[in-house]
Amino acid sequence: MSNPSLTTATPAIDPSFENVWDELVWRGLVHVSTDPEALRALLAGPAITYYCGFDPTAPSLHLGNLVQLLTLRRIQLAGHKPLGLVGGSTGLIGDPRPTAERTLNTRETVEEWVGRLRAQVERYLSFEGDNAARIVNNLDWTAPLSAIDFLREIGKHYRVGTMLKKDAVAARLNSDAGISYTEFSYQILQGLDFLELYRQYGCVLQTGGSDQWGNLTSGTDLIHRVEGVSAHAIGTPLITNSDGTKFGKSEGNAIWLDAEMCSPYRMYQFWLGTADADVIDRLKVFTFLTRAEIEEYAALVEAEPFRRAAQKRLALEVVATVHGIDAAAAVIAASEALFGQGDLAVLDAATLRSALEELPNAQVAAGSSVVDALVATGLVSSASEARRAIAQGGVSIDGVRVEADDATVPLGLPGGVSVLRRGKKTLAGLLPA
Repeated sequence: MSNPSLTTATPAIDPSFENVWDELVWRGLVHVSTDPEALRALLAGPAITYYCGFDPTAPSLHLGNLVQLLTLRRIQLAGHKPLGLVGGSTGLIGDPRPTAERTLNTRETVEEWVGRLRAQVERYLSFEGDNAARIVNNLDWTAPLSAIDFLREIGKHYRVGTMLKKDAVAARLNSDAGISYTEFSYQILQGLDFLELYRQYGCVLQTGGSDQWGNLTSGTDLIHRVEGVSAHAIGTPLITNSDGTKFGKSEGNAIWLDAEMCSPYRMYQFWLGTADADVIDRLKVFTFLTRAEIEEYAALVEAEPFRRAAQKRLALEVVATVHGIDAAAAVIAASEALFGQGDLAVLDAATLRSALEELPNAQVAAGSSVVDALVATGLVSSASEARRAIAQGGVSIDGVRVEADDATVPLGLPGGVSVLRRGKKTLAGLLPA
């Protein structure tokens, strides 16, 4: 197995699969779909146009969205033409959550978030060649549509009884919050999107999370009613951990794709923490490693789980995909240096600071007491305990053992920070006050 710190998988078609449908199934990306045999034939034939939508209900996409972005890319690699839809109109409403009504964002906020999400979606697609991607905004066709035209041309094709049976709607109807007509209408707007994309680009496939299945089939049903043709949908599974905990959360915080909202270092550490029981499934979903490579890592998990080779490769691949190979290399260097396997003094300043912010940390002034810093970071509970730890030779700062209890904090690492260590594995960050 090659050194994962030096190589990453270039997105490419896995030669072990005759059809991208078979690859999607093997990777566990098909939880529910319209006619599987028809889809397999469709994806094996001439290039089709397909799409996935992303609503700007936050200023960044997250790991759940990454499943869809990588699925879009896999199908494009097989020769098909992707449309990345950013919901300038549906983002003004938001799809119904199972518990309570969304707070509507201002038009200005949604417009700003549309731009941010568009830039994120573009990172995962190719805009060159015969199957070049295209980014679309559903505000372009909904904004000119009057309420009367919407009701006459689109609303008439929907039956309220069917709409009430959709999972998201049914959950809200059975909750104390109920559901507004605004959110109830969301599935009609998403159906309209698929119809418009079929009319404009010949789009015949939509992908999305299985929790969106009601919205996905809203479009396939509408196209069949209005145009008399069959369109298709694929619902990917919701990713869950084997222990039942929610995937994509780190101490209660979402793992965002925006580096300002979730640093590459924090993302890297999140993936390093993947359980052995989950790591192979994560490699299938979140990397472009081939089936043969993933099977090698599965064998390593069985034979040498203590090496955590699969977790290291997973963390590298995802960070490189989301933030670039340079960012991935920087966080690997920081991670190794913090634990004594590299030179702290040569690390990238921004990466080092983001790493220290993930550790217990305190703001201190250069020249302040190491004893006080040990207490401030929580590495010890009192000044007397700090002095005993120093006397026993168990404290270092920036990789240098602290010899005396009157030692001071240098803040001499890149970015004006220091790394405080007690024992072999207990670290804290010291940031400039």
